Amino acid sequence: MTAQPTVLDLFCGSGGLSLGFLNAGFAVVRAVDIDRAAVDTYRKNIGPHARHDDLRDATDLPLADIIIGGPPCQGFSSAGLRRAGDTRNSLVRRFADIISALRPRAFLFENVEGFLTGEDGAFVLDLLSPLVEAGYRIHLRKINAANYGVPQHRKRVIALGGLGWSPRFPDATHSAFGAPGAALAGRHLPQAPSMLAAIHDLPAASSTPPGTPLDHWFRPLAGIDLDRARMLEPGQRMRDLPDHLWHESYRRRAFRRVRDGMPTERRGGAPVGLLRLRPDEPSKAITSGARTEFLHPLEQRNVTLRECARLQTFPDSFVFMGTLAQRAQLIGDAVPPRLAHAFAISLLQDVKHSHPIEGGALLTFSPTLSVGLSPALRSMSERVASHFSLRAQDAEQMVLWP
Repeated sequence: MTAQPTVLDLFCGSGGLSLGFLNAGFAVVRAVDIDRAAVDTYRKNIGPHARHDDLRDATDLPLADIIIGGPPCQGFSSAGLRRAGDTRNSLVRRFADIISALRPRAFLFENVEGFLTGEDGAFVLDLLSPLVEAGYRIHLRKINAANYGVPQHRKRVIALGGLGWSPRFPDATHSAFGAPGAALAGRHLPQAPSMLAAIHDLPAASSTPPGTPLDHWFRPLAGIDLDRARMLEPGQRMRDLPDHLWHESYRRRAFRRVRDGMPTERRGGAPVGLLRLRPDEPSKAITSGARTEFLHPLEQRNVTLRECARLQTFPDSFVFMGTLAQRAQLIGDAVPPRLAHAFAISLLQDVKHSHPIEGGALLTFSPTLSVGLSPALRSMSERVASHFSLRAQDAEQMVLWP
């Protein structure tokens, strides 16, 4: 490993992972994304080493000590489409194949919690199977970013692996409340910052763009939108309003069954519709729709994009590029730099003091933050356990069940 350890960031987005690793002392040799607004944002804020490229075809990727990234859970073929149930060409598998080919000392993978149940767990095996076979010793766990000091309940899946050595999975640094499982990290820990604590020192938001700091502005509410906002107390949402005030899209979906925790129009389940954030808890997860779905905890307005970026732990100097919709998407999709920094610090220590161990292994596997498993999670977990029991050649291999 070089004196300053190096990082290759794949599917880099606006650069949340890179920013966390840079702040921990790593050097990023290249960042790659297919989205032009993401690459423009990365170059504007972090450096010229970002490249606009399609990782399905990229062949000249540089060597690095650590590869990081969060590939989308979608498959592809030469025609750009994939048959349902066929994940051989998934972008997750491509991420794993790049790591297997370049053989960095370690990798960090981040993704949405739906990654676990997509295609009945096939994406999980897309990631783990080639990497364990290549000799990586891996932890895969669901975490809440609030437990690492992010002022937001953001459930994500993290996989962390070392090539021929066993990395530590960083312990939680904060306790939190307001989401299932958040308090299980340990009540003795400091509380995660609340939503209001994260944004209280921003100046008053402007009612016209561009705002100061940039993107700290909102569109004033009027008519039925203002009526809705005035009726919602902190923590209340669309379902707490009289039904004549519901959005029509919310009405269509409000009583559909939620499957696998992903309430979309296609799969069913009640959407948020509108939510007034609580000032005394971490925010709900910031998405591309947060700017229109989340109300400020104390004011009769929606949150601003800059407030969303604050809740994602980006500095106020960070400039997001593209249209308003593109900027909202980049912020919602980003890995919080503070979360990335916690894992970067742990990896920085581990790669300097690692001890060689022969053979790849799934060291720990924890697919939930709560005490039970949904049917979809149980099916996926059983599939993973069955798969890796065939490869349980290492005495250290352990599967954690909640």
